[in-house]
Amino acid sequence: MTCFRGLTCVLLLVLVFCCAILPPVFSEDDVACLQGVKNAMANPSALNSWTFSNSTVKFICSFVGTTCWNNRLIGLDLGEMSLCGQVPSALQYCYILQNLDLSGNNLTGPVPPAICDWLPYLVSLDLSNNQLTGPIPDDLANCTFLNKLVLSDNMLSGFIPSQLASLGRLKTLSVANNELSGTIPSGLSSFDSSGFEGNTGLCGAPLGKCGGLSKRRLAVFIAAGVFGAVTAAALLLFVSGVCLFYFRKPSWRRKRGVEVGSGGDAWTDRLRAHKLVQVSWFQKPLVKVKLADLMAATNDFSVDNVISSTRTVTTYMAILPDGSSLAIKRLNTCKLSKKRFVTEMNRLGQLRHPNLVPLLGYCMVEGEKLLIYKHTSSGTLNSMLNGNPSELDWPTRFRLSFGAARGLAWLHHGRQPPILHGNISSNAILLDEDLDARIIDFGLASLMTSSTMVASLKGDVYGFGVVLLELATGQRPLDLGNADEGFQVYLVDWVPQLSCSGRLKDAIDKSLCGRGHDEEIMLFLRIACLCVASPPKDRWSMFQVYESLKSIAEDHGFSEQYDEYPLLFGRQNTSNQTYIWGPYIWSKSLEKF
Repeated sequence: MTCFRGLTCVLLLVLVFCCAILPPVFSEDDVACLQGVKNAMANPSALNSWTFSNSTVKFICSFVGTTCWNNRLIGLDLGEMSLCGQVPSALQYCYILQNLDLSGNNLTGPVPPAICDWLPYLVSLDLSNNQLTGPIPDDLANCTFLNKLVLSDNMLSGFIPSQLASLGRLKTLSVANNELSGTIPSGLSSFDSSGFEGNTGLCGAPLGKCGGLSKRRLAVFIAAGVFGAVTAAALLLFVSGVCLFYFRKPSWRRKRGVEVGSGGDAWTDRLRAHKLVQVSWFQKPLVKVKLADLMAATNDFSVDNVISSTRTVTTYMAILPDGSSLAIKRLNTCKLSKKRFVTEMNRLGQLRHPNLVPLLGYCMVEGEKLLIYKHTSSGTLNSMLNGNPSELDWPTRFRLSFGAARGLAWLHHGRQPPILHGNISSNAILLDEDLDARIIDFGLASLMTSSTMVASLKGDVYGFGVVLLELATGQRPLDLGNADEGFQVYLVDWVPQLSCSGRLKDAIDKSLCGRGHDEEIMLFLRIACLCVASPPKDRWSMFQVYESLKSIAEDHGFSEQYDEYPLLFGRQNTSNQTYIWGPYIWSKSLEKF
């Protein structure tokens, strides 16, 4: 009974603390975004009403063209404002923006390839009626929530990326009246033909068939027919001779590292000339492994062996002759020098913790950088939550969260200097055969030279807080859409709002309610709220998060088994005026309670 009263008291204190640090104030990132947008425009007279001397609640929400929800900027409509310049990179600070309309201006330059990294939750993007040039970026396919994409009436050139067909939510698409050419990807043939018209070099469904000839072009082809017939015969004889020589000289081909029928991309073709290069391991293997062994284990890095793929990393499954498996990551955008890369590998390769996926080795040839990890058999936490989360009871979910917290806290507070992750999410948490959580891809953010996001300790805490919210609610970060209101609600906004209105229990996954864990799950959600607090300075450290979860773990009978991996973080965090006493975190401002 005493323990129950103590837990109730703690719940009350944490609730007050959560609400105290989550007032409905504006976001500093949103302010930086709008200031940057205004400064980037060559003719910002239409934005003269945007003044930043005010710091009252919701002040940016009254700006021309802005739309807010819960005091956060979710929409920016700057259409028909005679703005000049390029699409501003400052948009990256409007990270949760859902709707962006810059149509009907005088914008020049390319469509930024990184726009989906800046704004990963975009639902609507309209850049029509400008003077944009260059190709349509393949990376627009990374805006997985897009419902509307309008790029019409610009000067865009090149092909339509086939990757756009992977946008399963896309309902409206228009690239009309540009300078595009080639065949419309088959996956886009169901869209209205008006969205492709006005591109003289474009063909294929829903437009006309490719390969048709006009009368003038047909006359030219007939006139050239005689000449073509004569030269074709000579060319056929020449090609036959070359092929005969090629197939009769297998040793000549092997010297150049080429094999018949090998196929593959240009990068794998380059690797074949270096098959005898040794793989570098951080622990001495029983047998030496060459690049040729990795290529054989991945079927020459076949697309059929791809486990996951992002703009920066592609991961392949490698099956070794003894039946064991590895995960091999190809760093697509790492441009570090050989010396710097080897230094980083040696640093990351020494990290060993029960809740980390160990980096076993690496191989670097012809500018290609391959990282080798142990493969975990149960997939990612994200795949398990999206599969059938109702099969995961609360003790299992909590054990996964506690293991991941222990691994991330050790990276932050068990090493000097700290190791940043840079992209922590449920996709970066793997499950081993015992369903223990293991974090992968730690430290890779520092290797990606094209990354537009700056990794930070508080950024990692925010990402981990989102993972905690997913575990307790069973919801995806952006699965709370309301079609009638025309926008989607973020999990990181919805749960804190319920907490401060006294309805936090409504956020609990319905499959978990009423099974004897409701009070504990609400405490868990309040800890998550403290991880995603805005601004970042109000977020807890991973040490604080881990210590709080550890207190709950002791109630479950989890004993600390990893004393050989101590945390180096001090017992006092004076910057937040927060102290540790007993098993829970107490705020100095709450001592009066």
